[in-house]
Amino acid sequence: MAIPVIDFSKLNGEERANTLAQIATCCEEWGFFQLVNHGIPVELLEKVKRVSSESFKKEREDNFNKSTAINLLNEVEKNKSNNNKVENVDWEDVFLLTDDNEWPSNIPQFREIMKEYRSELKNLAKQVMEIMDENLGLPKGYINKSFNNGEEGSENAFFGTKVSHYPPCPNPEMVNGLRAHTDAGGVILLFQDDQVDGLQILKDGKWIDVQPIQNAIIINTGDQIEVLSNGKYKSVWHRVLAKENGNRRSIASFYNPSLKATIAPAPQLIHIDNDNNKVELISNYPSFKFGDYMNVYSEQKFSPKEPRFQAVRAM
Repeated sequence: MAIPVIDFSKLNGEERANTLAQIATCCEEWGFFQLVNHGIPVELLEKVKRVSSESFKKEREDNFNKSTAINLLNEVEKNKSNNNKVENVDWEDVFLLTDDNEWPSNIPQFREIMKEYRSELKNLAKQVMEIMDENLGLPKGYINKSFNNGEEGSENAFFGTKVSHYPPCPNPEMVNGLRAHTDAGGVILLFQDDQVDGLQILKDGKWIDVQPIQNAIIINTGDQIEVLSNGKYKSVWHRVLAKENGNRRSIASFYNPSLKATIAPAPQLIHIDNDNNKVELISNYPSFKFGDYMNVYSEQKFSPKEPRFQAVRAM
């Protein structure tokens, strides 16, 4: 079983209707799909690979080798017990890029390259959201407007880029690369390593690999897309396995609502129940401020998502 692959360029031709239908199926049945021919220059992607790898080797690897994950794994190894596993930490080096935080400063062209890359990914996120609008029968720009606190054409939504590396692990069975979770936000765009695998999604009760494809961009839907679609699209559990060989690179960009944005099922997608000659609107999710949801998520990221929705319902 393989993650669906969508040729994004076919949206602009005679195969548009079929491609839209394929994306709709991906969102409804998978929550993950891979885009090829997405319009981001290959030359830029190659530069992103280079500066990201350089940032780890030159600025971060030494600190990772002194990290809590390393120390805890060493302790587990000393115990010589096959039942022991490092809990509550991930075998991951990670830093976040936003428009206003500090970026790596000792890598030539890092800022220029990643600024251009983030601009391309942000535009792609908006295109993907408009496709979701169309497939869900929502007005064009509905999801983006919701993420921007209901303000047309504003830029209040959060766009962040998480640069991660998963170094070789001497005992990968004893530690998680990244623990299983769903993503809190909206649309996630992942540029993963095309040589070292490790990303998996939970599909029909089984963990399946997200196959590396050179220069593809993986799209997955977060919890807020699930809410806006009233459950038609689901956020999906995923994880990263630690690997004995290879240094896996992963660059995930998140187009999320503003913390002040109110998120709720779109009125057009609220079900109508005509049972017993009574008309009743059924909304499967509460209305809430995204900032409130993030407060809950920060404490429950690796726990089932349904209690998170219940927690904000009670606020």
